[in-house]
Amino acid sequence: MDFGRVDTPLLDEIDFKLPAEPALNKKILKGPAARQPKIYLGCAKWGRKEWIGKIYPQGTKEANFLDEYVKHYNSIELNATHYQVYGPETIRKWGEKAKGQPGFKFCPKVSQSISHYSQLTNAGPQTTAFLEGVLAFEQQLGPIFLQVSDRFSPKRKDALFEYLASLPKDLQFFLEVRHPEWFSDEAVRLELLRTLQKLKVGLIITDTAGRRDCAHMELTVPKAFIRFVGNSLHPTDYTRIDDWVNRIHYWLEQGLKELYFFMHMHDEAYSPELSVYLADKIKAVCGVEVMRPQFVTTSSPLKAPAKPAAKKPAKTVAKQPTKAAVKRPAKAAAKQPTRAAARPTTKKATKKPVKKAAR
Repeated sequence: MDFGRVDTPLLDEIDFKLPAEPALNKKILKGPAARQPKIYLGCAKWGRKEWIGKIYPQGTKEANFLDEYVKHYNSIELNATHYQVYGPETIRKWGEKAKGQPGFKFCPKVSQSISHYSQLTNAGPQTTAFLEGVLAFEQQLGPIFLQVSDRFSPKRKDALFEYLASLPKDLQFFLEVRHPEWFSDEAVRLELLRTLQKLKVGLIITDTAGRRDCAHMELTVPKAFIRFVGNSLHPTDYTRIDDWVNRIHYWLEQGLKELYFFMHMHDEAYSPELSVYLADKIKAVCGVEVMRPQFVTTSSPLKAPAKPAAKKPAKTVAKQPTKAAVKRPAKAAAKQPTRAAARPTTKKATKKPVKKAAR
C-alpha cells in the first residue's frame, strides 16, 4: 500500500505515538473482558512471489499460493474483490482451499465499481452482484469493508450514509474514509461516529506514516479493523507494533470482542517478519495465542533484525480514570493508553538487509 508513504529519511522525524483513548469508546467497550477474544492476523493478498523460499516452499506454483498462505495466517484482507467482482463459483474455490484451517476469515473489499466509480445512489445492481459472490464464503466470511476514495469528502455524506443504511443488517461492514476533513472538522467527525454506531458499521483505523489523522482510535462497534502500513522493517515499525499491542491489551480488557489486524508494507517481502513480531508480542502482553507465519528456513536472508525483548509497559502507562476492568488471571491489569505511554528500550538495531527498490 502506497497510501501515506514518506521517504525513509523522514521516518525518524514522525511522531508515531497513537492518540489517547477517545472518550466515546467507553460507550462501545463496556466490559467485561471476553473470555476467548478472537484475534485475526493477515495480509492483503496471498499472491506474493517474494515469499517463495521464505514461508512458501521452493517451487510453489502461483495456483497453490492460497493453499500455502492459510498455513501461516488466519485471515486475509481480500483486495482482489476490489478490482473484480467474482461470482460464487470462484469464491467457493477459494473457500475450499481454507477448509483445512477452521476459523479462517476472508475480509473482502467492496468493488471499486461501487466505492469509486458510482455515486453510491445508483449502486444497487453492482452491490447485489458483489454480495452474491462473497456470500459464497459462508462461515468463512469476515467483515466486508468499503473504502471510499481520498477525494470523497463530507460534502457527500448523505449519499454515503444512505448507502450504508441500505446494506444487509446481518453482515458486518466496516468503512474507511481518507479525506482529511472527516477527521479535522469536529462536527463532521462526531456525526460520522454517531451514524456508524447507529448503523452498527465499524470504522477502519489506518496506521500509515504520512497520514497520522487516519490512526484515529475511534471504535463504533466492539470490533476493530486495523490496516497497518509498515516501512520494510525500519526500527520504527517495531516500536509502533509495541504501541499497538499495548492498546490492543487495553481494548481486550475493556470488552473488545474481535480484532482484525492486516499487515501492509511498501515492500511486501518483509510482511511475514513483522507479522511474527506482532503475534509474539500479543501472546506475551495479552496472553492470546495468534497464528503466526512459519519460515521455511531459519537462515532466511530476509530475516528480521534481532530486537531485544521489550520491557513490560504496564507500570508506566496512566490508568484509566474509571472503575477497574475485570482482570484475567496471571496477567497484568490493562492500563489506559495515552500519548505519553513509555516505549520499550531497544538496543541499536542490527544492520538490515538491502531492500529492493520500491516499485
